[in-house]
Amino acid sequence: MKSATMRQVLGLGLIGAMLAGAGCVGKGDTRLLDVRTPISAAPFAPGEPVTIVVEPFEDLRPDKSRVGVRTHLWGGVTNFNVTGMRSGDAIAQALADRLKNRGWQDRAWNVRMAPAGSVPDADIIISGQVNSLSVNAKSRVFSTVITTASKVTVQARNLGDRSSTTRNIEGAQSRTVFWFNEDDVQELLAATLQDGINRYISDTRIEQRALRPAP
Repeated sequence: MKSATMRQVLGLGLIGAMLAGAGCVGKGDTRLLDVRTPISAAPFAPGEPVTIVVEPFEDLRPDKSRVGVRTHLWGGVTNFNVTGMRSGDAIAQALADRLKNRGWQDRAWNVRMAPAGSVPDADIIISGQVNSLSVNAKSRVFSTVITTASKVTVQARNLGDRSSTTRNIEGAQSRTVFWFNEDDVQELLAATLQDGINRYISDTRIEQRALRPAP
């Protein structure tokens, strides 16, 4: 009898701990998310030297104070924002990292971040606008649903022939986790952005020191 009672107490304690972990009360504080994805660098391949500059993207979102929120089971919220608090800088840096380490043709390219208008002699200047960027987590009993969405306009200007290309990249993903960890939020948002960047690379090419649409 005592053994059965003890099991019940332990079971209730475990359930209580799980519920508390899944949905403790949010205090409205802000967690910062690093949306860059670690990428191993490929060697520079022989070919035409091309200088590419990525400028910080313009943030067109109505609410620039955060990129999302976690709604806790027992009330309250936790806010999310990107590291540095500027989504345009974070996305541009993620794009620059990808192109610098493994860009077109899976090779390293001469790419760097720079303020707008500060490098007039580059071959290609990439800029853009952040139309939407969000990550939200809603805690429920025994699970938390995480959703992400992004929509970014990327513009590339070829200084050699004064041509340009504009592409919209967008995506959305969702994940349901049993044990919530803020790393899940960061990983899913980074994966959503990286998926869009990968599609941008596959839809374009470098030809004669200029960025062109892929055939």
